[in-house]
Amino acid sequence: MTAATGGAGLAPTGLPPAFPGRAAWGTAGALRAWQTAALEQYFTDEPRDFLTVATPGAGKTSFALTVAANLLARRRVDRIVVVAPTEHLKVQWAQAAERIHLAIDPEYGVRQGRASRDFVGIALTYAAVAANPLALRVRVEGFKTLVILDEVHHAGDALSWGEAVREAFEPATRRLMLTGTPFRSDANPIPFVRYEPDSEGSAGGLRSRADYAYGYAAALADGIVRPVLFMAYSGDLSWRTSAGDEVSARLGGPMTRDLAGQALRTALDPHGSWMPAVLKAADTRLTEVRAHVPDAAGLVIATDQTVARAYAELLTEISGKKPVLVLSDEPGSSKRIQAFADSDDRWMVAVRMVSEGVDVPRLSVGVYATSTSTPLFFAQAVGRFVRARRRGETASVFVPSVPHLLLHAAEMERERDHVLRAPAGKDDDGLDDSLLAEAERELSEEDRPDGGGFAALASEADFDRVVFDGGEFGMAAQTGSAEEQDYLGLPGLLEPDQVKDLLRRHQDSQSRGTVRPSAVPDPTTGERLKELRRELNGLVAAWHHRTSSPHGVIHADLRSACGGPPTAVASADDLERRIATIRSWALHRRS
Repeated sequence: MTAATGGAGLAPTGLPPAFPGRAAWGTAGALRAWQTAALEQYFTDEPRDFLTVATPGAGKTSFALTVAANLLARRRVDRIVVVAPTEHLKVQWAQAAERIHLAIDPEYGVRQGRASRDFVGIALTYAAVAANPLALRVRVEGFKTLVILDEVHHAGDALSWGEAVREAFEPATRRLMLTGTPFRSDANPIPFVRYEPDSEGSAGGLRSRADYAYGYAAALADGIVRPVLFMAYSGDLSWRTSAGDEVSARLGGPMTRDLAGQALRTALDPHGSWMPAVLKAADTRLTEVRAHVPDAAGLVIATDQTVARAYAELLTEISGKKPVLVLSDEPGSSKRIQAFADSDDRWMVAVRMVSEGVDVPRLSVGVYATSTSTPLFFAQAVGRFVRARRRGETASVFVPSVPHLLLHAAEMERERDHVLRAPAGKDDDGLDDSLLAEAERELSEEDRPDGGGFAALASEADFDRVVFDGGEFGMAAQTGSAEEQDYLGLPGLLEPDQVKDLLRRHQDSQSRGTVRPSAVPDPTTGERLKELRRELNGLVAAWHHRTSSPHGVIHADLRSACGGPPTAVASADDLERRIATIRSWALHRRS
């Protein structure tokens, strides 16, 4: 990698802008602009602590190792400690460092004391730091040490982890903190991160301050990352609660938080019809992408090992090829992930661990099939698909059409900081902040509040919409329909403007009500009214996601504009007028 020039006088490392061995179109052989600017700022200010926030795929590893190599060359430090979230990422850091002749030991155990003199540094996990922070503190005190805290938001996962990181690395000569995802809002400060009064939040709150930030929107404009198409699927579901009540609802429709969680679990049940339909659609999309990018691959992120195995069986039936299955954060898993990255296999199914930091550049299609839905986890998961290798690549991520996930998708380009709430047991909306960490924990069936009696009964999937570049395109369509195929068949190599243009064309075609041949018999009057109400409710839900206006207000506005009685007793003509009106709003109104 060419060195940054200018006043900093940085030494080259030989790493590409993004490890391993690839660079965005037109950038090979040189530091990226953001890396150059961040490095020059770092070596101009010579700070003890430096927080870099850069979107996944931007090249944080190469940036950090360039800093490390230059600090070693200038004798500012003589040892390196890398802390990463997982065992797999430890190995990945060591491999990257080896390419620039920095020997880092990923097998170091905190109880072994010394490392071999052949190593200039060690790599370990946050959990290992928490296991014996005092031993690491002694090691750090004994040398001029640079500590690289990768995905540093994990130091706020638990109070004990944050305390351990602070105890172990407080004596460090330099600390370089990296993250590529938005921080959560909670009451756990992240060690060594600077906080300032939060002018946008509640009184008494604090907001983290990055020393250098490079977000998804900037990286997309620079051609470093791919644009992401979010393919949202809704559907009719039914389940039995732990109390024995049978519930029927539409995925993404208005309901309580508990019922919404149960609806999502029903959709993700591998024994229903929703997941097979979505996996089939995702495989169809992958086939289209591979027509332009032959080695493109797909990833299904599952909630737990049991459903991951079931999803793998479904994909085997759908694609005719057995997917790679990754179930745990162990050395064997790292080898399977690396083998998949180097192969031409179509699909990998994994449980959470590949959602952060794992580098498989050919991943182009994803299925978000996990009940974990925090903004932090969602951004980590989507980050696996945005790493561009050539100009025009796009990513497609299939998601359940539920409000909070659609909001995360629409806000991909928004940059967030870590917000510390004012000291209190509960925040302004009455929710206990101490439960946030618990909400991110993967629950076993026994842990779930309704685990004993809950049962998914039936599920059907239908295409809902595409979320792209903060906007929504498309309208409800049956899975397997020509309307759905219009979106699944988008070419695999397109510029962002071309993607948006095609999406608009498909939506215009749908909004004009193009008649397509069908072998389905004419519905009865009752079936026709039920279908129209379902279509109207889906469009109202979409307008709610776009405007945040309550469903009842939207229905009232439609009645005011079109006349007629409430939806429950409206005629087919009334419903069709309201459907046409809200479609017109979607095309011509901004909000």
